[in-house]
Amino acid sequence: MPTDTLFAKIARREVPARIVYQDEAVTAFHDINPVAPTHILVIPNKIIPTMNDATDDDAALLGRLLLTAQKLARQIGIAEGGYRLVVNCNPDGGQSVYHLHIHLLGGRKMTWPPG
Repeated sequence: MPTDTLFAKIARREVPARIVYQDEAVTAFHDINPVAPTHILVIPNKIIPTMNDATDDDAALLGRLLLTAQKLARQIGIAEGGYRLVVNCNPDGGQSVYHLHIHLLGGRKMTWPPG
């Protein structure tokens, strides 16, 4: 497992980012390359490289990530119209930063299939 990631540095505020939420377990910040009018990344402060690396011990933390995304969607005002939550895993799944994260996407109509 990696001992450090760009996202961990953001969570520790060593790298600048537009952080919209942070607590002892989770950090959320705007994506630097947004693909929707709202594009926020929600990360665990604990480094979990991919979804494949999550364990049963991480169950509460994974739930916290989802509920944080839900609360942010409400606060931003996209919950009523709808939003998409995406978790990419490994290269074929589109993951480019190996620190588990949820993409909160909204502010426009999402199409299906996504890619």
